Amino acid sequence: MSVNSISARTGTSESGTPHHAEEARATPAPRPPQAPRTSAKAAAAIAAIAAIGPATWGTTYVTTTELLPPDRPLLAAALRALPAGLILLALTRRLPRGDWWWKAAVLGILNFGAFFPLLFFGAYRLPGGVASTISAVMPLLVAGFGIGVLKVRPTRRTLGAGLVGVVGVALLVLRGSASVDLAGIAAMLTATTLMALAVVLSKRWGRPEGASLLAFTGWQLTAGGLILAPIALTAEGLPDHFTGANIAGYAYLGIIGTALAYALWFRGIERLPASSVSFLGLTNPVVATLAGLILLGQTLTVWQVGGLVLVLASVVLGQGRPAAAKRA
Repeated sequence: MSVNSISARTGTSESGTPHHAEEARATPAPRPPQAPRTSAKAAAAIAAIAAIGPATWGTTYVTTTELLPPDRPLLAAALRALPAGLILLALTRRLPRGDWWWKAAVLGILNFGAFFPLLFFGAYRLPGGVASTISAVMPLLVAGFGIGVLKVRPTRRTLGAGLVGVVGVALLVLRGSASVDLAGIAAMLTATTLMALAVVLSKRWGRPEGASLLAFTGWQLTAGGLILAPIALTAEGLPDHFTGANIAGYAYLGIIGTALAYALWFRGIERLPASSVSFLGLTNPVVATLAGLILLGQTLTVWQVGGLVLVLASVVLGQGRPAAAKRA
């Protein structure tokens, strides 16, 4: 005899509670109809805040060319990561525990220790348009890693938006005279792959309980900076002197372009699907183009305006509905 038939004859549920009490307690369980709409608004707000990170990275090129000493990319990378990481550690006064020692080190290497040198190497060997176009494949790489690590299959919408983003960035930043350097392409593709893997691993591991977002960011910055500092000092050394512009540029890149930007980026990774947050990185070449337009007196062609529209459309399409993502 089934549980349902017994309950029907005795007037009680399986737990012995009368049916009318069980139904009264069960009635409020379903969420109200407006919950998905609220979730969508919250996700849009989180995405907008997280996008500040890659948007800030779009000012790196202008800051580097206008304020920093020339021909010292490794030094710039080390001074972006290590001081910011140490400042965050001093403010939060919390160190990793247990497995998070090696997890923070892995994420620090992927996001900073290996990513920054490869990024600068590719940037010096390639025109900015080619480098940005290669980095635009990150949403597709995140989708691929997500299959193996997160067990999430990308939707057609995600793949389509990823392709639209690549085309849009290509139109936005490529020039007809763009040269091809195989070593530079390999470096940029490797850097983009490492960052995509970092996004997926951050989504998989989450953040340790009790650790603030600033502490979590500080662990990774310090780990990456400790790897970068000796390499930079050995390969490039320090300039003879630092000007006021140099100090201002390093301070901006370290505090705004790294500590704050990556904290917001990691917050987005925590609260959004990995595929959604990866599309926010496309705001980087958009801001870089606009910065060149405003600060360096550059102009936009009709094709670039079309590329800008495609990139923005890709970012919007890449933000899947929260309810659908939860079901997946």
